[in-house]
Amino acid sequence: MTALSSVPAGDDFERQLAAADPDMLRLMVKSFAEALMSAEADAACGAEYGQVSPERTNSRNGYRTRGWDTRVGSIELAVPKLRSGSYFPEWLLERRRRAEQALMSVVATAYLLGVSTRRVERLAAELGVAQLSKSQVSAMAKHLDEQVAAFRNRPLDAGPYPVLWVDALTQKVRENGRVVNVHALVAVGVNSDGTREILGIDVASAEDGAGWLAFLRSLTARGLSGVQLVISDAHRGLVEAVGAALPGAAWQRCRAHYSRNLANQVPKSAQPWVATLLRTVFEQPDAQAVHAQAQQVISTLETKFPKAAAHLDEARADLLAFTAFPREIWRQIWSNNPQERLNKEIRRRTDVVGIFPDRGSLIRLVGAVLAEQNDEWAESRRYMGLEILAKLRRTGQGPEPDAEPTALIA
Repeated sequence: MTALSSVPAGDDFERQLAAADPDMLRLMVKSFAEALMSAEADAACGAEYGQVSPERTNSRNGYRTRGWDTRVGSIELAVPKLRSGSYFPEWLLERRRRAEQALMSVVATAYLLGVSTRRVERLAAELGVAQLSKSQVSAMAKHLDEQVAAFRNRPLDAGPYPVLWVDALTQKVRENGRVVNVHALVAVGVNSDGTREILGIDVASAEDGAGWLAFLRSLTARGLSGVQLVISDAHRGLVEAVGAALPGAAWQRCRAHYSRNLANQVPKSAQPWVATLLRTVFEQPDAQAVHAQAQQVISTLETKFPKAAAHLDEARADLLAFTAFPREIWRQIWSNNPQERLNKEIRRRTDVVGIFPDRGSLIRLVGAVLAEQNDEWAESRRYMGLEILAKLRRTGQGPEPDAEPTALIA
């Protein structure tokens, strides 16, 4: 009898499959899927794993785990990583699934409540939202809310988190028959493995000290520790909240945001010159030269724009906080720019909605987008090398602001 003829057919096969050990079935499905992914990764590299070949164009770089829900249960797949570029089995797993479901859920909620704009109504029709019932939307929202809640409340156990970026995005929400502005507070940190991690998302009525303090304390309650530097715009009340919730952490005022603040202190015709002058501070080779150049820029401004000079002098300590840290990461920590791409992705989704029907729908959509981005960062290369993190842990307080000048650039 051949192997083919020994395979049960029809109902017999289905009965045997149903009676099979679930763990064995999961193992079989896992092995088959991983074998297919391995073959695809070999094809992308131009040679089989471990094979020395002149045809090779890339090589493996370990694995990353991704959850896969199947009819035989949830399976943890080992997805191959490549040294150059990336590999993702689009035929097997879905990117940004939660974010797209959350967007559809929010649009559907607004549509069913009759509070959506004409733009949202058109999008709802394109998404087929008109065919969804309120019970279906409710079930979808409940499923997503559980996932987002798990993400927002997970333990922050990959610390210490030496660097923390925080930002607030203003969104419109309907409350008590009115449209009001609320603030989505987002925190991103670098964990002990050097990987960026989205640590939290919350919504506050006002961007004041109370809102920031509650947000930061919720992060520390979940395990946030070891923070040496917080980078942000000059949000109202944030500095005091950092001091209260994260004692010992320094605050870096975002360079990019401050440049716009300083430009507002001079006539429009002088703004390009002032911006160029400020950039020279950040082009210096070491901390001592940075502080010396900052003093030179203040002196130069005093002759033409004393108000701008006083503004920069007052902000100098916070603007140059980055100089107390290793030179190798200055570009990553002297502004909130690393978070701008994340903010653009959030706004790309929230702009579709325009006005959220409630705070829950705002948290659902933004939380889903952040959870998906966090997954991608977990699979990507380190944001900071381990040797830099070790150097960061050994970093002291840095040079004094009034250090003796070594070089001045006019």
